[in-house]
Amino acid sequence: MWDDAFPSFLIGLREGLEAGLIVSILVATLVRAEARSRLPQVWTGVLAAVAVAMSFGAVLTFTAASMPQTAQEAFGGTLSVIAVAFVTAMVFWMRRSARGLSGELKEKVTGALAMGSGVLVLTSFLAVGREGLETALFLWTTAQAAGESAGPLTGAGIGLVLAAGLCWGLYRRVLKINLTKFFTATGAVLIVIAAGVLGYGLRDLQEGGVLPGKTAYAVDLASSVDAGSWYSTLIQGVLNLNPTMTWLQVVAYVAYLAVVMTLFVRGVRATAPKPAKERPGQEPKAGRPERRRPVWVLPAAVVAVPAVIAGLVVALAKPKPAGDQTVAVSETECGKGFTAPRPGRQTFQMHNTGGKTSEVYLIDPSTSAVYGEIEGLAPGTTRDLVATVAGGTYAWRCVPTGGKAVTSRAVTVSGGGAAKPVVPVSEQDLATPLKAYKAYVGQGLGTLVTQTRTLADDIEHGHLDKARTDWLTAHRTYASLGAAYGTFEDYDQKIDGRADGLPDGERDKDFTGFLRLEYGLWHGQSAKDLTAPARQLAADAAGLQKAFPGQDFDPGDLPLRAHEILENTLQFELTGDTDEGSGTNLATADANLSGTRELLTVLEPLLTSRAPKLLPTVDADIARVQKLLDAAHDGTRWTPVDRLAQADRQRLNGATGQLLEDLAPIPDLLEIRKSA
Repeated sequence: MWDDAFPSFLIGLREGLEAGLIVSILVATLVRAEARSRLPQVWTGVLAAVAVAMSFGAVLTFTAASMPQTAQEAFGGTLSVIAVAFVTAMVFWMRRSARGLSGELKEKVTGALAMGSGVLVLTSFLAVGREGLETALFLWTTAQAAGESAGPLTGAGIGLVLAAGLCWGLYRRVLKINLTKFFTATGAVLIVIAAGVLGYGLRDLQEGGVLPGKTAYAVDLASSVDAGSWYSTLIQGVLNLNPTMTWLQVVAYVAYLAVVMTLFVRGVRATAPKPAKERPGQEPKAGRPERRRPVWVLPAAVVAVPAVIAGLVVALAKPKPAGDQTVAVSETECGKGFTAPRPGRQTFQMHNTGGKTSEVYLIDPSTSAVYGEIEGLAPGTTRDLVATVAGGTYAWRCVPTGGKAVTSRAVTVSGGGAAKPVVPVSEQDLATPLKAYKAYVGQGLGTLVTQTRTLADDIEHGHLDKARTDWLTAHRTYASLGAAYGTFEDYDQKIDGRADGLPDGERDKDFTGFLRLEYGLWHGQSAKDLTAPARQLAADAAGLQKAFPGQDFDPGDLPLRAHEILENTLQFELTGDTDEGSGTNLATADANLSGTRELLTVLEPLLTSRAPKLLPTVDADIARVQKLLDAAHDGTRWTPVDRLAQADRQRLNGATGQLLEDLAPIPDLLEIRKSA
């Protein structure tokens, strides 16, 4: 449950802090200025935002609707920029009020508040509303992923309560501060917060495709800063500063902060106007008595209106929206209910009417190319399958577990448009690439056995300098076999396992293999201490070579490893996480890149026929990463990751990230799909 709760706890804390800081400052301002009559304006905005967020969550829950990712980002970014505008207006209103303070404080502030009442409502609404919508959407998606676990809601609740407590502490403290200093200090705080919100909003607009430059990073500390740590969460929650920021974010942040803070400071230093004389006992003008509506009307309305609208949306949303089809999945009724749909993006409700868990594919019956699929559809259950339909012929293929594949009758769709199906891959299609790659691994293991024996001899005879060189050579050989790690079973842990989780860490008796020797060779251990681990490594390499021909190498691992090898490289090698003292993580990354290149070579025929433009793009990415790695070593000497220049490290991480993004489609393109 905690695994489900912790991410939501961080989100609740982060979003609660962002919204609560502004609201607590507004409330404290009004109380300190003896303008409590204006508090309902702030709480009205807060209530409206909470009502909108909860109504949005209800619509998501009861209609199973989802907003496209780009629309989420664009919407959140737009709301953030609007929020910055109102917060900025509020800051300068506060500054003007601070300049006019005198012995007649109440009259002056009350007059200023009267002019700024709309700003109070809008500022509190936007401060809470943006975070509330984000939180509602996040919790809905994590709750869906967590199934029946109450972790997401529990974690978010704890985070929101903690954020409220922190904001209450801030509120109680600022009430004791001199009012003029309070206006100045809180104004400066709000400017810093608003600068972060502006950068955050612009990033959302970049992610939503509204603004360019989403991959043009000015700052990339993701490899050296733990984004999930408490201090990082606090900084991100309060200041909206992230380990990775684009040039647009940084420029906007700095420009906003420089301009607005300068204007604010100049205004504070300006000579304050003389206070007006007190006019005690001023009575309202005589005339017709003012009719006031009850104080509860507006708050009740702002809560009720979003709830009523959400209720109408839920009530009008049918379980099966117009145009959707319910299609049967089973050995006897495959495709029942399927009629020719309109061109465009369509949602089909796939209902398993049989007694076996099934896979189902929307296919082109002439080529078996796949337009959409669902795996593991249990008996009696219904799941949505979303696919883009264009002019052409379509059918359903149902594959029950342990049963025979059944193809439905075909229907023809008239109209234009374009839909890109995936040509299915079978185990037979991957047989040739698998055979070629197994031969590559077998040859590599033969080399590894020779190299580990040489390494063991070096250590046994006390030639530790030579052993360090031979260690790197052997380790690079092993690292280049990345696609086979899953096949190596327990041998991988013995040969290249980390000390993470072992009771005694690097000195634990179960810490073996390359990293154990690396630790010893670069931490001054003697040849006597290292002889036994070196012999064990050589024996394990020989054992793996003998066992490998009989090990079960799943052909489906090949397309998966095309992405996973470098994903692990980015996570471990390029962060220095696996460095035990040699500083050669970049050499390992170079070997991983070679292993990926070899894997793509054996998969090239299948990839070229399915995505002709993919491999040229990937080859260009690999060349860019290779060039950056080549620049990081001279002969046999490699620059340790933590000694790379910041700009070089950012370029390497960015180039590897782009390569991973371009490799990402391969597992889907070459996924084994059952046809019988």
